[in-house]
Amino acid sequence: MTDPIDHGIRFGRIAAMLPVRDMDKAHDFYTRVLGFRKTFENGVPVGFMILKRDEAELHLTLQKTHLAAPFNVAHLMVGDAEALHAICQREGLRIIKGLRDQEYGLRSFVFADPDGNRIDVGQRL
Repeated sequence: MTDPIDHGIRFGRIAAMLPVRDMDKAHDFYTRVLGFRKTFENGVPVGFMILKRDEAELHLTLQKTHLAAPFNVAHLMVGDAEALHAICQREGLRIIKGLRDQEYGLRSFVFADPDGNRIDVGQRL
């Protein structure tokens, strides 16, 4: 592996942009089920929204014809993957990959949000 290029630019946070077909439904899911809070919205009707919880940040963009990608679109680190897995099961979400401990030091699983966006969840072991 080569050393990264140091061009003097410092990078800050990067947030996942998730396309959603129904902003109200997506807002309800991420706030009611996962406990995020809305910190910004734009447009009438709302076409863009920022949600935050702890150090996590998600950007939702309204895409009425969105078709979910067949791969993970975001990776979410949590303090208790088992508890989040139980919430996803209780809410009837599609579990793409079941909860398991990985050889690279994470307990992980993958779920699909109501718009089919695949979220890879990890907890350090």
